[in-house]
Amino acid sequence: MSKEKKKQALSDERIRNSIEGKFGQAKRRFSLGRVMAKLSHTSQTAIAITFLVMNLSTHLSGVFCAFLCLFFKNRPFLEMGIIERYDFASYRQQKLIFNLA
Repeated sequence: MSKEKKKQALSDERIRNSIEGKFGQAKRRFSLGRVMAKLSHTSQTAIAITFLVMNLSTHLSGVFCAFLCLFFKNRPFLEMGIIERYDFASYRQQKLIFNLA
């Protein structure tokens, strides 16, 4: 076998593995293995909806990750500096001065 054919076979196998992995995920997580419709068009609809839900799940996780990246862009994760920067004593004094005036 030539190097080109081996390289093409390896590439085909990688593509096949990723596709079979998606079918396995659909069977495990999205219950594609439990389609029990009697009519063929009903089964096709259930399968199509399962793959639609899989795609929506993938896109939703991407949107959620983008949201978290934008939300925590300028904020350090689990920063407790808010309490340190807030001076309760000066706030009480200002409030008392304001009330007396």
